[in-house]
Amino acid sequence: QVQLVESGGGLVQPGGSLRLSCAASGSISTIYDMAWYRQAPGKQRELVATIASSGTTNYADSVKGRFTISRDNAKNTVYLQMNSLKAEDTAVYFCYADIRRTLGFRRGFWGQGTQVTVSS
Repeated sequence: QVQLVESGGGLVQPGGSLRLSCAASGSISTIYDMAWYRQAPGKQRELVATIASSGTTNYADSVKGRFTISRDNAKNTVYLQMNSLKAEDTAVYFCYADIRRTLGFRRGFWGQGTQVTVSS
């Protein structure tokens, strides 16, 4: 019943910006932690940024100062604002949310991923 749908990926030049969105829908009672992960070709999936329900954020060292994670609880949506993009940011980006479904259990959900390509 719960789905996470990402949007906003695409092709951007080095130094450019992009904003990713991930909206959760379905029978949701509570959303706890939300996060963005990414996976580049030939590499393992890595954690990019997290945001707790309190608003506390954490970032991978590689994106600190360039990326900003935020959330809109009323819309059940998490965002990732990406600035000063580099070629090494190229990857498939996945959103994650720790959710308690209505009359259900607390568990994690994943989006399908959206491609971000940074190239001139």
